[in-house]
Amino acid sequence: MKIAITGGTGLVGSHLARSLASDEVVLISRRTGTAIDDVDALAKRFEGCDVVAHCAGINREIGEQTYERVHVRGTAAVIEAAKRAGVRKIVMLSFLRARPSCGSAYHETKWAAEELVRRSGLDFTILKSGMIYGRGDHMLDHLSHALHTFPLFLMVGLREKAIRPVAIEDLVDVLRAAVTGRMSRETVAVTGPEELTLSEAVRRVARVTGRRVWMLRAPVWMHFALAQVFEWTMNVPLVAKAQVRILSEGVVEALPFANEVPRDLAPHRRFTDTQIASGLPPRGGFTLNDLRRCDLRCCSIG
Repeated sequence: MKIAITGGTGLVGSHLARSLASDEVVLISRRTGTAIDDVDALAKRFEGCDVVAHCAGINREIGEQTYERVHVRGTAAVIEAAKRAGVRKIVMLSFLRARPSCGSAYHETKWAAEELVRRSGLDFTILKSGMIYGRGDHMLDHLSHALHTFPLFLMVGLREKAIRPVAIEDLVDVLRAAVTGRMSRETVAVTGPEELTLSEAVRRVARVTGRRVWMLRAPVWMHFALAQVFEWTMNVPLVAKAQVRILSEGVVEALPFANEVPRDLAPHRRFTDTQIASGLPPRGGFTLNDLRRCDLRCCSIG
């Protein structure tokens, strides 16, 4: 079986690719020179593939890389290219609470992409995943760097919502099952086995990294303002506006619907010290290299 992976150099795509034999995988991403909305280029890359694992996505907009282009037009292009190439199934990675008419472009475009896949006429599995963590992620990577840079964490909202973080290894197990034919024509929720608050998750990461952390509550509007600043100034924002919306809602239950993962595939890795340690990046705080170059040039003027 040959599998094409869009977003193949991202967190989920790269972990999925490493779990498969190299001769079974075709990696597709901007880094490999293929635009997600280029039907002709995608169709050529999909030739000979049985399944497309559609893992491409963004959590902030930069220039031409908009939610509409990547999530909606990109998914439409993947579907058309898959049909041209004779691909039999699309396995799409979506977000747990993606839904229509909620006021968030991230959530709404993820939902629109789901609907395109469901109506494509191809076999499909849609995985509505919760917050993902593991080696190379944004969660552990940015939390650990933040804890090494400043010992303060602002809780999102005056009343915290719960999360159920899912280990990348567990998500990859579900993806592998989907690409080999299971969960046909299903939309499935994938969340971790443990429910906790983000502040508790931060405390655990702080414990593993040996850093002290102080917690303060801050209203959601303040987090949106900070996220905008981070999006303007950082290559990968400490937190993006879409992530603020996600955390302010909680990441526990799927919306508007999703089936449960088959029992033998249910995520089982808890957010333990050992699991956290296995996903941490090298020790250290944020540096000037984390700032966007355009912002550095602007700061040097005058």
